[in-house]
Amino acid sequence: MSSPIDNRPVILTGDRTTGPLHLGHYVGSLRNRVALQHSHRQFLLLADTQALTDNAHDPDRIRRNVLEVAFDYLAVGIDPAATTICVQSALPALAELTLLYLNFVTVGRLERNPTIKTEIQLRGFERDIPVGFLCYPVAQAADITAFKATLVPVGEDQAPLIEQTNEIVRRLNRQVGRDVLPEAEAMIPMVGRLPGIDGKAKMSKSQGNAIPLSASPDDIRQAVRGMFTDPDHLRAVDPGKVEGNVVFTYLDAFAEDKDFVEELKARYRKGGLGDMVVKRQLENILQALLAPIRERRKRFAGDPGYVLDMLRQGTLRAKERTEATFAELRAALGLFTFT
Repeated sequence: MSSPIDNRPVILTGDRTTGPLHLGHYVGSLRNRVALQHSHRQFLLLADTQALTDNAHDPDRIRRNVLEVAFDYLAVGIDPAATTICVQSALPALAELTLLYLNFVTVGRLERNPTIKTEIQLRGFERDIPVGFLCYPVAQAADITAFKATLVPVGEDQAPLIEQTNEIVRRLNRQVGRDVLPEAEAMIPMVGRLPGIDGKAKMSKSQGNAIPLSASPDDIRQAVRGMFTDPDHLRAVDPGKVEGNVVFTYLDAFAEDKDFVEELKARYRKGGLGDMVVKRQLENILQALLAPIRERRKRFAGDPGYVLDMLRQGTLRAKERTEATFAELRAALGLFTFT
């Protein structure tokens, strides 16, 4: 007896396995994934192959962090019975699609991608750019299309990657004369990109300005107390600026009582509200948010065998789907198949 057809919209998302996840990931995508996993068919990719594009000197780090990121997924509420969690390097169809797609995009187009240009500058590559890194948008296009995803939860800074995916999709569909692959839509969260605690860049593991989801109570307290505020707000009685003030950005992202946050902003702008008062409000919110996540993570980290088995099962399901897509596209292009 055949399985019932699942007509729910398909989501593909994931993370590079370069280290444990942080609050920027939570705001940018994780909480959306938890909210949508039962109403959509969701695939969650542990992108260890893509993590090698700028970490090829330390593959052991990438391997270790496959489990670390999986612990974070489960800790925030990703349900493996509802979401297929899989490992990128164990899905050969993704590499095969990447190689195929490289014939349908130019080097100039890759170099003009705003996301890639920014990341190249942050890493100081200049012209010594690893080819795998430059081709990251093509590899991501392979990931998205292999699952035939139509929705991709990403931060605003990642939207150009979805645009490039759709360019490749349109070119391939024109080549074969029919819509073999669907276009994808970027799902951008309302809060957008979360800045680092230093206020200088987005929250990033590599920049050392992130609050991990596994942060201890002391780590959270120290991070909040060191957050960038208004450098001209020297005394509580002085009027302060809310714009660019990291503490208020985080309150907007995490506080449930929006009216209370607006009251704090009004008092801060007027003068008479000290930075430490606002920081204590934020610390209380983050402590309450991260405490249960941290405890659940400890439980999963204590049973790596269960997590590895979950990844094996999810990867096998994903392998079946991605290989079917590659076979369909290969046939549409008229490439040889020998069985």
